[in-house]
Amino acid sequence: MPRLTSLRQIFFAPVAAVLVATATFPTSVHAQLDLESLQDEAVAWLQEYIGINTINPPGNETAGAEFFARIFEAEGIEYEMAESAPGRGNIWARLKGGDEPGILLLHHIDVVPADERFWTTDPLSGELRDGYVYGRGALDTKTSGILHLATFLALARTETPLNRDVVFMATADEEAGGFFGAGWLVEQKPEIFENIGFLLNEGGGGSDVDGTVNFGLEVTQKVPYWLRLTATGEPGHGSRPLVSYASTEMIAALERFRLHQFEPRVIPAVHVHLSGIADRHAEPWRSRFSDMASHVSDSGVMRELQIYDPGLHALTRNTCSITRFEGSNKINVVSPEVAAEIDCRLLPDQDPDSWLAEVRSVLGSEIDVEVLMGFTPAVSSTDTDLFRTVRDVTLEEFPDAGFVPQVVGGFTDSHFFRDLDITAYGYSATATPAEDAGGVHGNDERVTEQNVRRGVAMTIKILERFAATRPVMEDF
Repeated sequence: MPRLTSLRQIFFAPVAAVLVATATFPTSVHAQLDLESLQDEAVAWLQEYIGINTINPPGNETAGAEFFARIFEAEGIEYEMAESAPGRGNIWARLKGGDEPGILLLHHIDVVPADERFWTTDPLSGELRDGYVYGRGALDTKTSGILHLATFLALARTETPLNRDVVFMATADEEAGGFFGAGWLVEQKPEIFENIGFLLNEGGGGSDVDGTVNFGLEVTQKVPYWLRLTATGEPGHGSRPLVSYASTEMIAALERFRLHQFEPRVIPAVHVHLSGIADRHAEPWRSRFSDMASHVSDSGVMRELQIYDPGLHALTRNTCSITRFEGSNKINVVSPEVAAEIDCRLLPDQDPDSWLAEVRSVLGSEIDVEVLMGFTPAVSSTDTDLFRTVRDVTLEEFPDAGFVPQVVGGFTDSHFFRDLDITAYGYSATATPAEDAGGVHGNDERVTEQNVRRGVAMTIKILERFAATRPVMEDF
């Protein structure tokens, strides 16, 4: 991870020395939580949070951090904020507990751009319409942040005694790699993460396909390697084509790369994932997913899988997408240098050096290859009380649902914490209708109000069982 030691860091002093005023909640009797009122608050908070422009670039996550700061101040909860650069704010707050390894509730403040021309509402409206909250970040990941916030406040308001610390954290820059957010905090403020053993982040959750609900809890992810390719050659005028020049060298190299197939294989985590979802698919995929390792050498089956489900296909091999090109800034100039950028994702067991050697051999010696970003792989164990707690609570709410350890083709900030040997899971207590899943980085991103309300109750129950020494609520 690049070191950002030159960036300016700003700390805001804690605003209170106590978590909850004892005059309001006597220490001898815990306060009763009004779940319905908290759910109402959560919906309103989500609408307001979506309305804060944290589109990255440029991010402006400080505005989002200040939103949480205002809530913490009103609740009398101590918090800290830090900017990794002007406007790139991060915030965290801690409820102290016992000596068990703490749990971090993480989400990112920044969101990707949205083109208003293709939306039915203002992407920053937070509009509540027909049972949905609309806006950029509704699925990725402002709803998760609000579920974490509501749970954190439920624990604080009821003075629930804890067997471990519970930390709320909202960070900058995840959509661009996390180097101004989670990655920066890991480097610059490592003391935050001392005795943190567990993390809940984005990356998993539920899907609802015509009433059939499946949940996945992300335990590992493919490793991003972003490459910049450069070709150089003799420049000239567009009216006199040369036999070979930088653009043609790059085009030829990219065509070789497009046709190249990385060897498919099924790693153990993917086998668990695919076999766990097999009975949710019709034949022939039910049988194939039960033992995908015996099918990956069949190019015909692999092509069918790519058509059937590109996301699952991507879990069976290293992949690359050619995404960016740069050449001359004038149509009649043959540029002396052209470049392309490639988004590659490696299976968690892949040795990056041997993979890079394969890439260079395919592209050829005329192409310079630069690694723009690359992370380290890690898999979080499923043999933990947190995994079992999340599974149990989920299946109590959705008794007919599937629940599997999940491998995701994208990446999140969890890898920063897996590098610290923190058990990190991707999970949101929401069951997103299949027709809404395309809203992630797409148009009309939205979340059902029911998912927000139910997600508050489920997330409270998860933290109650994992981190509390008595129930937050007697019954809900």
